[in-house]
Amino acid sequence: MSLKDKVCVVTGAASGIGKEIAKAFLAEGAKVAIADLNLDAANATALAFDPTGARAMGVAMNVTDEDQVDAGIEAIAAKFGGIDVLVSNAGIQIVGPIESFKFSDWKTLLAIHLDGAFLTTRACLKHMYAQGRGGSVIYMGSVHSKEASVLKAPYVTAKHGLEGLAKVVAKEGAKYGVRSNVICPGFVRTPLVEKQIPEQAKELGISEDDVVKKVMLKDTVDGEFTTVDDVARTAVFLAGFPTNALTGQSVVVSHGWYMQ
Repeated sequence: MSLKDKVCVVTGAASGIGKEIAKAFLAEGAKVAIADLNLDAANATALAFDPTGARAMGVAMNVTDEDQVDAGIEAIAAKFGGIDVLVSNAGIQIVGPIESFKFSDWKTLLAIHLDGAFLTTRACLKHMYAQGRGGSVIYMGSVHSKEASVLKAPYVTAKHGLEGLAKVVAKEGAKYGVRSNVICPGFVRTPLVEKQIPEQAKELGISEDDVVKKVMLKDTVDGEFTTVDDVARTAVFLAGFPTNALTGQSVVVSHGWYMQ
């Protein structure tokens, strides 16, 4: 159990991929903070995972709010005795063609994905550096960190940006034993993706079934969605990797959609 007693922060962890990662970390013996915009959902998730409250806690965290991020990370460190792993997972999706895309939507999406990653990273690194026991920063990228798709200009931009941030953190954190990597899933059938199916069908003028088969999964080797379990297993591997041999990298988990 490479994560035994490690303190792990997972943002956007009250649902979807983040929730599954938090569950997997707990199964590996970690102490986990369920950080989410929805505090009630975060607390409910933490309680469901650990009714004693000894190894899981819910934290209200709007990742675009500097004060709330800093306060949340401090509260986690105070309760559990530091920070060892950050999974920057919080994100949203807004689809539409560039020529009619609202600037306000562009700024909102980039703020959640990029500002959120920066703010949570900065807050956690202060603890990781001071503790002297290293750490792991994991960003939730996407195949869209590597490839582009129509109707997703801000999302593709943000996911590419996370790779750049991860590489800088890998270089700056190396002397402190802090690793930084990106997980790049293919389409995972979460509520975020479910919402996209009718939206893309409308924008592209095709059926929802064709969106799944001819857009989302057409380049996979088996026509299958990536699962939350696929991503969680990868997060456990990266979080527990013991040396700087694996840092500044991106791991694509996509059923072969993108091959490096």
